[in-house]
Amino acid sequence: MRTRIVAVFLGFALLLGVAGQAAAAKESLIIYTSMKESLIGGILEGFNKKYPDIAVDYQSAGAGKLMAKIAAERESGKILADVIWTSEVPDFYSMKKEGILEKYETPLIKEILNPFDDYDGHFTAARLGTLGIAINTDSIKTPPTQWSDLFKPEYKGAFGIADPALSGTAYMSIALWEKQFGWEFFEKLRANEARIGKGSGQVVDDTASGELSASLAVDYITNDKIAKGAHIALYYPPELLMAPSPIAIFKGSPNLEAAKKFVDYLLSYDAQVLVAGEGTLSVRTDVKNPPEFMLPEAADALKRAIKIDYIQMMATKEALIKKFTDTLQGK
Repeated sequence: MRTRIVAVFLGFALLLGVAGQAAAAKESLIIYTSMKESLIGGILEGFNKKYPDIAVDYQSAGAGKLMAKIAAERESGKILADVIWTSEVPDFYSMKKEGILEKYETPLIKEILNPFDDYDGHFTAARLGTLGIAINTDSIKTPPTQWSDLFKPEYKGAFGIADPALSGTAYMSIALWEKQFGWEFFEKLRANEARIGKGSGQVVDDTASGELSASLAVDYITNDKIAKGAHIALYYPPELLMAPSPIAIFKGSPNLEAAKKFVDYLLSYDAQVLVAGEGTLSVRTDVKNPPEFMLPEAADALKRAIKIDYIQMMATKEALIKKFTDTLQGK
């Protein structure tokens, strides 16, 4: 009897050992992202259901903080993340130039709207962020239809733009405006006393509170406020400001196959439905926008989007931000 009990315990211990080895062999994945928790959380839940043998962890922070973290990790000899997903397109061109991104041409590229004419697999758009004019509906009674409406008296001293030194989407927007309309556009904003705020969320908050009558606004931030009852609305002039959100894999990732699976999952129908559900544009044409957000159709938005040379935009960033800031501050 004693021998039988010992044998049972030995068998149980052996099973535990095998289970432990299986757990240790489980694939893992680390993602750095600037996406908000409600979006990345839902996507990871779906990914885990599809790939239960891949353990996923992530860090969510602003793109600037993530790039600083990556720089520090490179100094120490190893980037800890496998995947990066943010909305700062110039950062991806920089990382590609520096040779730290893995080239992966997803098989789903034929199923998505690709905003990059020079696409080669080093990074892929996973969201088509848009910016428009958010108005306080208690203050502005006639919706704007053109960017030039911002020069009208009702916006005098009451239109806000996030600081482009702090917000990548704000910097991209002023670069797009400058390309489309020239510097005269900013001089007219200055003449109408446009204001520089802090982050993209803050100028939308100030519009909702009535401190501003209107602001340059990111789609998902604004739509989240609208869903919570804020008296604001978002309008898009014909010349669309688009800020794609690329995803990329770091070169040398020890979890390359798992990283490829995540990229493919993010571009899949199921994940892109979650993207659209956050009040921003999916890269898939078979994913429909929830009607309450009143977003443009993704294919139409891509056609209307102002085109720009991202590499040139990187090279002129500091000078453009300084000139813009000096202009709006009347220097």
